[in-house]
Amino acid sequence: MINYYGGRHYVCKVWVPAFVRKGRSFFLYQSIFCIFSLLIGCTSLAPKDSEVKTFVIEPEARVVQVNFEILGRISAKKGEKGFSGGLRWRHTNTDDEIHLLSPFGQIVAQIRRNQHVVYLKTSEQKTYSAPDVENLTEQILGWRLPLLGLQFWVRGVNSPTTISEIDKDIDGRVVAIRQDGWEVEYSTYYPSQLAQAARPRTLVLNRNNLKIKLVVDNWETKLLNSK
Repeated sequence: MINYYGGRHYVCKVWVPAFVRKGRSFFLYQSIFCIFSLLIGCTSLAPKDSEVKTFVIEPEARVVQVNFEILGRISAKKGEKGFSGGLRWRHTNTDDEIHLLSPFGQIVAQIRRNQHVVYLKTSEQKTYSAPDVENLTEQILGWRLPLLGLQFWVRGVNSPTTISEIDKDIDGRVVAIRQDGWEVEYSTYYPSQLAQAARPRTLVLNRNNLKIKLVVDNWETKLLNSK
């Protein structure tokens, strides 16, 4: 007999008296069945929890630049404010262009960043600018988008510019990154391919009372020379 208890699978051997086997008391048989089903002294078939190791990574000067384009979905929640819709993001080593889309595909906001300034254009065709993305998005959208870190986190790596902590499972896959006050958790990955590491599919960013969830539906990348 196999019982499901708390998400675990148990194999139990139930002793049934002879008079039950002869069909004399079907009700008593059911009672014995239920009692033994709840016993937790049975053999567990559930796998052991994966071992997670934490690594502290110091900043480094060498940066591997990767151009990429992703299509996906993003949701952000901070108190009463939030957003949920589509995401189209083109990143190069010098600039970024992000479209936040409504569930129907209309552009809600367009973010453009170069090495000197960030612009945000709303659906009302109003354009705002600031030196950094986080303060600009918090001012206009009501929540912070950590673009400088996210360009690395979305690939499953830490930003090399500041100290970070990385949690890896027993297979060496990143399950969490803590950096610059953010905690990034990875729940699903795309399968790895030849000469290419597995890419994150679902990641959740947390900082104070802000939660951002990103689901990547399509990846395109190009590796550049390192600096």
